[in-house]
Amino acid sequence: MNSLNSLNFLKRAALSLWSRRTRTLTTFGAFVVISVMVLAGVLIKDATARAAEAAQRKIGAEVTLGVDMDALASSGQLQAPRIGTEVIDRIGRSPLVEKYTYQSFNGTSLQGGLKLPGTPLYPEVPTSTLAFGVRDSSLHPDFASGKWKLLSGKPVTAADENKKAVLIEERLARKNKLKAGDTITLGENDPEGRRTAEFTVQGIYRDPSSEPDPEFQLDPGNRLFVTPGALAALNGEKSTTVGSATFRLKDPATYEQFEKEAEDAAGAAFKGFELGINDKALRQMTGPLSSVSGTATAAMWLIGVAGAAVLALLATLAVKQRRTEFGVLLSLGERKGKLIAQQAAETLVVAVLAIGLSSLFAQSLTERAGNALVRDEASAAQQKLDSWKPPPPGSTGLDQGIEPGDEPVAGADPIDRITVRLDDGALATVAGIGLAIGLLATALPAASVLRLSPRSILSKGK
Repeated sequence: MNSLNSLNFLKRAALSLWSRRTRTLTTFGAFVVISVMVLAGVLIKDATARAAEAAQRKIGAEVTLGVDMDALASSGQLQAPRIGTEVIDRIGRSPLVEKYTYQSFNGTSLQGGLKLPGTPLYPEVPTSTLAFGVRDSSLHPDFASGKWKLLSGKPVTAADENKKAVLIEERLARKNKLKAGDTITLGENDPEGRRTAEFTVQGIYRDPSSEPDPEFQLDPGNRLFVTPGALAALNGEKSTTVGSATFRLKDPATYEQFEKEAEDAAGAAFKGFELGINDKALRQMTGPLSSVSGTATAAMWLIGVAGAAVLALLATLAVKQRRTEFGVLLSLGERKGKLIAQQAAETLVVAVLAIGLSSLFAQSLTERAGNALVRDEASAAQQKLDSWKPPPPGSTGLDQGIEPGDEPVAGADPIDRITVRLDDGALATVAGIGLAIGLLATALPAASVLRLSPRSILSKGK
């Protein structure tokens, strides 16, 4: 009995691992494969999450306030509701908002012999076009994405307030030999009206499109951007109302809090409107990441379950091969619990060594494999975006199966690279999973040990 105590189960585990080197190496190899695959899954998931967060910070979170079309349809109203800019200003003063803008539009006409580069809005008025009132032109989706570029001058901002400032497209500037700082005269949205106002050309921008926009069928060279207050004054409106607004949040995670604050700030004026977060650009950029992350996670769990099954099978076979050894130990008075502890110790030692070895090369291996997967997904996504064609002029595209929201967001190319970083958190996660697999692998053979009878083993050999 004393000899048994001196040779405790930890010493027996060490001797067993050394004496059964072939089986130990087999178990070690299986654990290395499991550890690498599980670690790769964790690292890819972490890397894609970081890349998605970086993309979200780059794009920002833009919340749109627009007409609730379902409510409008159920109410039977023919005209969409409008909301005062003073209400938008109250919402925009929230500390959660980085900056905001709103947009209105109205007809106008060029005065003083100026000519449009494209087709006028109304044939009977050769100089008729549309003017869009914006609080901050930099938040307009096409300016924000980089699709439209300011060539000279400066954008319309909140600092301009009711200033009579206008942004014009380069084709209009070229046709009339205008430059930033010049003045033009605009007329009200009434062919018989006499109200006019002088506007300073604050900037000249470029719209690369040559087709009319699908919403207003307006030639891109005819589009004007002015301040909302100046547009309202030009048309004799006493107050400025808009149909939509955009708020850029400082932190995308505060959307729900901002939604509640906006409804409280707007009060009754919020009726007929709804808020929505525009994550189209983010989804376009992070689509490949989501696909790769999902694949990696599924593979990680599959390898984990399969690995546990393989290790359990190896441990079960080991128990059958060591029945005589266990029978002798049990006959000498060793407790069955210590035999199970010995098996667990052997498995955990192998697991720790395997996890340590896998951590040495898993980062570089995972980064190469992960980037290959992301590049393939990004390439496929980019081809789909490049193949998108706008509907023909005069068509909404619905009859061709083209949804209005299908148009790709410019400047939001799918992410095709990730950076894998092995930190303590990832290593701890893999260590926990690996040790859990090791313990689960000893559960099945543990039941076999509990059923062992030393008399039966030594007398019958089974």
